[in-house]
Amino acid sequence: MALTDAAYQSDPGGPLDVDHELYDRIGSMLDSRELVDSFTIPIRSGRAWEIPAGHVCRIVTIEGPQVADLNLWSLHDPRERLWASRTRQLQAAHVSLHDRLWSTLPFLRPLVTITGDSLADYGVDDEGGRVHDLLGTRCDPYVSQMLNDAPFDYHCHSNLTRAVRPWHLTEFDVHDVLNVFQCTGLNEDDQYFMKTCPAQQGDYFEFFAEIDVLAALSTCPGGDLSVPMFGPDAGDAEAVCRPLGIEVHRVPDEALEGWSPPARAAYAQDHGLAARPWA
Repeated sequence: MALTDAAYQSDPGGPLDVDHELYDRIGSMLDSRELVDSFTIPIRSGRAWEIPAGHVCRIVTIEGPQVADLNLWSLHDPRERLWASRTRQLQAAHVSLHDRLWSTLPFLRPLVTITGDSLADYGVDDEGGRVHDLLGTRCDPYVSQMLNDAPFDYHCHSNLTRAVRPWHLTEFDVHDVLNVFQCTGLNEDDQYFMKTCPAQQGDYFEFFAEIDVLAALSTCPGGDLSVPMFGPDAGDAEAVCRPLGIEVHRVPDEALEGWSPPARAAYAQDHGLAARPWA
């Protein structure tokens, strides 16, 4: 094992291995899917929706480039939610086909698996940028007030907060995001940077719900990020903001052959409290 190999590894066929044949089958059987929900999220807004286990959800750039901030929870227990930092360690800082988005402790299981990504071939650009990142988190009005000295109520944190209210959730439930369609990286000073979104009209990002999921998405007020949001060159990005389309599909039963919902983590949650061998 080289010093630069991934720190978190499992044996071949272990819990980090993904059945590519299964998820490619789910992602490819487009003609036999059944559309069960579809809607548009306007600019500088947010919406939450339910995705049953065994369904796929597709996010589409219906009018052109637009970045989005995604949150995920277990529909039946919102204490289980996307764990961005552990997903970075188990998968990658930028995710694509066959990567999974993992949930928080004590659950630790994949919430969704990525089955479609029209930007999968973007790779690494000349400046080190990649798409669909877990490096950064949502823009928020607290940082905005601090850096810009002006209130703004339509940052992604606020959009997500409004979106989840019908499910009796609050801003305390909003968490670190997956930045869909966003191109980011770390510069030579190890600082986070954001580039203009490379997506075009009709690009998509799709994932398969491993359990019943509550999803929420914000159409970022920075739009395609071609206008800086902070600093001396910051400007009004409303002209480069665009809506996003959401589709939820039921997949045919034959696509799910061999699939079963993931179980919660096997650890018994004793944490050494019952037995103290050194006492």
